[in-house]
Amino acid sequence: MNIKTLILALVFLGGFVVCDTRAAEPGWSLQVIAFGEKREQIQQTPIIYRKYRPLHFYGNTVRRVHYHGTPIPTPRVIVEKIVR
Repeated sequence: MNIKTLILALVFLGGFVVCDTRAAEPGWSLQVIAFGEKREQIQQTPIIYRKYRPLHFYGNTVRRVHYHGTPIPTPRVIVEKIVR
């Protein structure tokens, strides 16, 4: 009975770790080109904490690898983004 309890606890706590990682992921910005103060603010932010931006392939790929572990989005992620 102790092993079952331990396994259940690990699965339960593992779910929280996955949720926390996804919650920290930045969202999307619709601004493709930034000017002035906004541009300076973006440049001072580390690349993994910047928002995803259309046509910014390098930065978006770096963030995807950091948060998802793969440079190519999975079909599940693509469907989730479309449905939202």
